[in-house]
Amino acid sequence: MECVEVFDSPGKGRGLRASRELWAGDVLFAEPPLASVVFDSHVSNVCHSCYRRQEKLQRCGQCRFAQYCDRTCQRAAWEEHKQECAAIKSYGKAPSENVRLAARIMWRIDKEGSVVSDMQLTTLDDLEDHIYDIVGDDLKDFKVDIHNFLDYWPRTSKQRTVDSVSHILGVINCNGFMVSDQRGLQAVGVGLFPNLCLVNHDCWPNCTVILNHGNQSAVDTMYHSQKRIELRALGKISPGDEVTVSYVDYLNLSEDRRRLLKQQYFFDCTCENCTNKTKDDLKMAGAELEGGEKVPEEKVKEITEYSRAMVEKMEKARLEANYNEVVKICRECVQKQENVLADTHIYQLRMWCTLSEVLSYLQFVDEASTYARKMVEGYQKLYHPNNAQLGMATMRAGVTHWQAGLIEVGHGMICKAYAILLITHGPTHPITKDLEAMRVQTEMELRMFKQNEYVYHSMREAALQNQPMKMMAEPAAESIKNLFRRK
Repeated sequence: MECVEVFDSPGKGRGLRASRELWAGDVLFAEPPLASVVFDSHVSNVCHSCYRRQEKLQRCGQCRFAQYCDRTCQRAAWEEHKQECAAIKSYGKAPSENVRLAARIMWRIDKEGSVVSDMQLTTLDDLEDHIYDIVGDDLKDFKVDIHNFLDYWPRTSKQRTVDSVSHILGVINCNGFMVSDQRGLQAVGVGLFPNLCLVNHDCWPNCTVILNHGNQSAVDTMYHSQKRIELRALGKISPGDEVTVSYVDYLNLSEDRRRLLKQQYFFDCTCENCTNKTKDDLKMAGAELEGGEKVPEEKVKEITEYSRAMVEKMEKARLEANYNEVVKICRECVQKQENVLADTHIYQLRMWCTLSEVLSYLQFVDEASTYARKMVEGYQKLYHPNNAQLGMATMRAGVTHWQAGLIEVGHGMICKAYAILLITHGPTHPITKDLEAMRVQTEMELRMFKQNEYVYHSMREAALQNQPMKMMAEPAAESIKNLFRRK
């Protein structure tokens, strides 16, 4: 941990600060999880060892719960799974993800102690649990987790007090980090990373955190996975500067971000962006008409309220995988928003984002590319230039334009996305490796296009006829937008 040191951050408690000068893309530290588990909703389609999404997985012959790619993954996971395996078998079923994660953490502490590596900067006992701040339905769920844990915990293991169980479950609630699938595109699990728990929040942070399983060639070796998080600098950080990440998506309004942070992490955000409500005016702005005339505020407010209701309807249809209904709702909403809401209005961006993603999946790539381009142009006015969300959105837009035959725009966007993801994800991340291959391919196609447009389009049509168009990956129900898990 040569790049960072623990210090008392004014008004925030303990935090981390830079101990030397850092630049965009520098890795401040990498950390494997103390323990991690697959979400309850993904136990049957994600490997419990390497977190790769698979159609066919092999069950553990003992507990019949854990599932793996193959025997290599099963052997790699056995050290962590063996006590869990016996507990599930004895209990008769697998408990919830919170209880499973808490048990794995405690088994590891019993075996290795509270500090499991020389790089660990804090113990779990020193982390905040905020259990006395939990109220209402959250408190009821929390008590259920404690009860279920005590029923599940084997009598042969070191016995735990209610206070110690409460503390671990509280730490998980506040500090559980989203674990992505092998491609890094969808949240499929939750883990606990002690050093990461020390990094405080800022709505406009100087670092980002990414889960990097390692490149695909490493994954395909006998080790299968190099599960770890990387804390990466987004720009220059001077010695003594506090290291920060954002716990919530910046695309939320300041008031909504503060509410989410208070609800989940039990603190009031006093960052400059929240205090000054930076860019909130852009996120709720009305369109500017010809001649510089602005849409009346009442009209903007009316369409904003309408859009909020339509977003709820759209999300419901999306969860039900009714994608034709999603497109219908979004098109209707976009039609009402046109020439009323600005291109930075968050509800308009939400509709463009969903439309571009779902239309790509349904293979309407020409229409999808239009909305993808609008979305990226709006994001560029709101996000930090090295924001991971901006990079991912630009990548998707570039791929959509490429598929639609718009090679010049597609290549340009893929190059921009590659530049961002080199900083936020690093050169070895599977997404960056894929993007590098796309950049080389589109550059070659662009040269061909500039030499002879007719030949390029003829060859492209012939290639599409000989190779049936593949369906895009199904839109993820839960993408990696919020780094830390929200209840």
